[in-house]
Amino acid sequence: MLNPGDFLQLTGANGSGKTSLLRILCGLLMPESGEVLWNGAPIRSFGEEYGEIINYLGHRNAVKEELNSIENLRIANGLSGAEVKTTDAQIALARVGLAGREHLPARFLSEGQRRRSAIARLITRSSPLWVLDEVLASLDHAATTFIESIIGEHLNAGGMAIVATHQELRISASSLKRLELEPARPAGAAGAAVMG
Repeated sequence: MLNPGDFLQLTGANGSGKTSLLRILCGLLMPESGEVLWNGAPIRSFGEEYGEIINYLGHRNAVKEELNSIENLRIANGLSGAEVKTTDAQIALARVGLAGREHLPARFLSEGQRRRSAIARLITRSSPLWVLDEVLASLDHAATTFIESIIGEHLNAGGMAIVATHQELRISASSLKRLELEPARPAGAAGAAVMG
């Protein structure tokens, strides 16, 4: 259970189910048993509104290679029901370090720059729950520090974050939790251990 200001770091070996768990929390996969609840109600009962509650950034960047960063950002937000003006997109992309590159098609960006383009989605939508899968992949030290700062800002504003990563994050939160998934057992059941 997460409350406003809470941070949960999800860890575990490759193949332990981190991405699957995050996708279940986002409503993209169905759990084998049980339910995911938001404010005591099953997430399925919210329909498309749940997309406004959650901001999911997968381990892949989900950027279209032929579109530039502004177009990618506006389309990604539009799919979630949030309109982002071109000027707001430019401000967000400058904040993530893409000033001067925002008009280049994504295929001309480095992997780290593509990741920054995807990260800009976090600062253009005000969703209470962030679900981030390997958000630090392909990022340098400066970008990692920036991610830590925007997650901290989000938590300080009453948001919640669930982050799957192998790296330690320096995050200030009202509650820091860690969930370590164990590798799948022969019967296919994944184990988990919660650490405070």
